[in-house]
Amino acid sequence: MIRIYCDGACSGNQHDKNRGGWGAVLTFNAHEKEIYGGALNTTNNRMELTALLEALKAISNRQHAVQVFSDSAYIVNCFRQKWYVGWLERNWQNSKKQPVENRDLWETILNLIKLHPGVSFYKVKGHLNVDDESAIKKWHAKFKADYNIDMPYDVYKTAVAYNNRADALANIGIDQLKENDNE
Repeated sequence: MIRIYCDGACSGNQHDKNRGGWGAVLTFNAHEKEIYGGALNTTNNRMELTALLEALKAISNRQHAVQVFSDSAYIVNCFRQKWYVGWLERNWQNSKKQPVENRDLWETILNLIKLHPGVSFYKVKGHLNVDDESAIKKWHAKFKADYNIDMPYDVYKTAVAYNNRADALANIGIDQLKENDNE
């Protein structure tokens, strides 16, 4: 099982000269890979999607199922509630008959997902302090109830830690853009 932990961030979201970053951690058995980057004039949602897209692209062996952990309801709900099915049926229009935002990224992600035998999505609470046992236990219980799965506590805590790392990587992507501005 390959696990992806991904996150996006945007500094000055919705402003003309904003900076966005994305980060992801991929794990497979004892192997771990970190990737990140940034973009100018973007949105938080685009960075969330870019983190997932780049993580899927980084997988060379597509014979394994994939679990995606994200704090983005935008991503997780799209797949768990199958929003994309309606988008495709309506020729890339949402339920309000408006064009789907970030279609370019969604199309690429959908094509990459088809390359794997199975991809499942899980929402984790973002920005949790992994040393705060009571908070982790609370969100772990909610996670198990929401997904009706018996994920061990230590596995959930690890997912939170990796999601926090993905957030830190996204911020490195933003910081690199700021450094380039100062050169």
